[in-house]
Amino acid sequence: MAAESRRLLRRTVIGLVLLIGVAYAAATVRLMLQENELIFRTAVARADSKPSFGYEQIDLPRTDGARQFAWIMRNGSRPANGDDARERWVLYLHGNASTVASRMNVAHYTRLHELGLHVLAPEYRGYNGLDGVPSEASVQSDARAGYEYLRSQLHVPADQLVIYGWSLGAAVAVQLASQVEAGAVVLEGAPASVVDIGQQRYPFFPVRWIIRNPFNAIERVAAIRAPLLFLHSSEDTIIPFSEGRRLFDAAPQPKKFVEVRGGHIEASELDREVFAGDRDRPPVNKRPTLRRGSLVASQCASGWTRGNLPATEASAAFQS
Repeated sequence: MAAESRRLLRRTVIGLVLLIGVAYAAATVRLMLQENELIFRTAVARADSKPSFGYEQIDLPRTDGARQFAWIMRNGSRPANGDDARERWVLYLHGNASTVASRMNVAHYTRLHELGLHVLAPEYRGYNGLDGVPSEASVQSDARAGYEYLRSQLHVPADQLVIYGWSLGAAVAVQLASQVEAGAVVLEGAPASVVDIGQQRYPFFPVRWIIRNPFNAIERVAAIRAPLLFLHSSEDTIIPFSEGRRLFDAAPQPKKFVEVRGGHIEASELDREVFAGDRDRPPVNKRPTLRRGSLVASQCASGWTRGNLPATEASAAFQS
């Protein structure tokens, strides 16, 4: 009788272990299958906003034949390119769960437009009606296509070009800036490593073994040779503040880290001192005159002299 009870207990324990193992394996497979949506979140990406100023949607030429478009937002009525008055351009790389036409990306374009900058914002494949499934490799390729358009089609000199990445787009910006020349780099809400964040959120799963899109910006940031401005909110509940600090610590000089208000989403709207500075409202068809330049403006201006431009000259650089 005792022996039978022990056999029954052993079978029960083995059955429970097997059941737990199968359930764990199934949950791991499910996590693997959901990786793309967890990282890129195309299903919730909205495309329902437009700038209040003029913009143009253009197709980006690609050697692989894939269709990709971008928004070009020129500042002022005069056509601009790098050979004409050394016009200053921002390559803006958006994050996940959004498109070039999402509200907060349009808010960023507005802030940059108010600073007198031209903006090109490439769309990623798999977003906003474009064919394809996004991956780390594909968004990097899409960002590079935007950069090459500015350099080869608009003839923008590298020292007149700022790479600006927000959220996941900041990780994309790090990889791009580690491979190309730029006047400056701005990283807002940047993750040091998406795989590390994933491991923190799912501590009981082998995230580091199964992830296909790790976005390890921390492994690439040291290769950047342009001045770096980091913007991160301590109220950020999406990309922890510690991630931004960790990436900053790994970055080379010259660099600056600025804590902003507003969390991950609203910082560009709520912390206007950093993003817009103390500026006069510009007259119609005139660029704004900065009395005290924003940190973003200063970074963009200082980039053209590799971080050596005084703050007062940085403000003056954006006067009409």
